[in-house]
Amino acid sequence: MRRSFNWSNPTGGPIPPPGKLQQLAWLATCLVLPLMTACAPPTHIPPYFQPLARTPVKPLPIKTVLVHGQRIAYLDVGAGPPVILIHGFGGSMWQWEYQQQALSQHFRVLTLDLPGSGLSDKPDIDYLPDQMLDFCIGFMDALQIPGATLVGNSMGAGLIMGMTLTHPTRVDKLVLIDGLPSDVMAKLTSRSFRQALETRVPWWLISFGNWLFGGLVTDSALKEIVHDHNLLTPAVLERSNQNRRRPGIIKPLMAIKKTLPVWETEFAPRISDISHPTLIIWGEHDRVFPVAVGTELHRRILGSTFVTIPRAGHMPQWEQPELVNRSLIEYIHSSP
Repeated sequence: MRRSFNWSNPTGGPIPPPGKLQQLAWLATCLVLPLMTACAPPTHIPPYFQPLARTPVKPLPIKTVLVHGQRIAYLDVGAGPPVILIHGFGGSMWQWEYQQQALSQHFRVLTLDLPGSGLSDKPDIDYLPDQMLDFCIGFMDALQIPGATLVGNSMGAGLIMGMTLTHPTRVDKLVLIDGLPSDVMAKLTSRSFRQALETRVPWWLISFGNWLFGGLVTDSALKEIVHDHNLLTPAVLERSNQNRRRPGIIKPLMAIKKTLPVWETEFAPRISDISHPTLIIWGEHDRVFPVAVGTELHRRILGSTFVTIPRAGHMPQWEQPELVNRSLIEYIHSSP
C-alpha cells in the first residue's frame, strides 16, 4: 500500500513535552543549528556546471524545474532518445561529469540532483522510496518525457529498479552501475557506509560534527569509493566538501535508515521480476559491494548483460569513463 505524504509540509508533528535529557538535547539543537546555518554557504544554484574534466570542456548550463513544488537542478544536453542519469547515496550530478560530452553525441542526456541532494531543494520529508519514485515520474512529466533509458549508480540503481517495477511503461532500458542488491547490510563491505547506516547519533549532532570534522570523513569515504586515489585531487576534494556543507544536506542522508528496510521488504524480493533489457556494470575493485554482488544481481535479472570495469571502484563511470561510455553507447543503441 502506498504511503500518503505531502512534499511541502514537514513530516513531524508537534514536539512532545521533553524530559530532562530531551530538554538538554533540544537546547543544544537550538544553540547549534543557528551556528551551522551561519557557517554554511548560502543556498543558490549557479548558472553553469563546470566538469573537472581531464580534457578541457565547456561549462554546462544548469537548469531547474519544479517537481511537487520543489526546485530540482539538472543538466540537459544533446538530442535523440532520452537517457536519464541518477546518482547514488550522498552524490550529485558531478558523478556523471565524464558522461556529458560522450553520451550527448548520441542521446538527449538528463542529469539531475535528486531532492535532498546537491543543488536541488531539500524538503522536510521522509525520502521513502514511494516519494522518490513519485518525484522521478514528476520529473519526467514536467519535461514531457514519456519514457527513457534509466542509468543509476549505487542507490540510484536501486531507485531505477523501483521505477521499472512500479512504472514499467516509463522505462525503455535499464543500466545498473554498481547497483543496490538485496540483503544490503550482509553484502556491504564499506566501513563508512556501514557506520552511516548503523549510527544512532541524532541528525543535528551529526550536522555539527560535519561542520567541524566533515572534511576528514569525506576524504575517508571517497578513498573507499574511488579505487585510484591519485584521482582525488585537491579540486575534487574541495568540490566534495562544498557539497557536504550545503544547508540541509544531513537530514536527507540520515533518511537512508528508514529507506533501506522499505527497499528490503517491498523491492529487493522482486528484483527477479525485472524483464526490461538490463545492462549491469561493475567496478572490479568496488569496496562498497564486491564484484560477487554484481554477479548475483546478473543471475537474478534474466537476460541481463554483465560487464566488469578494470581499475575502478564503486563509481566506474567516473574512474574509467571511456570504458563505461563505450558500453553505454553500444548497449543503448542495440536492439532490445
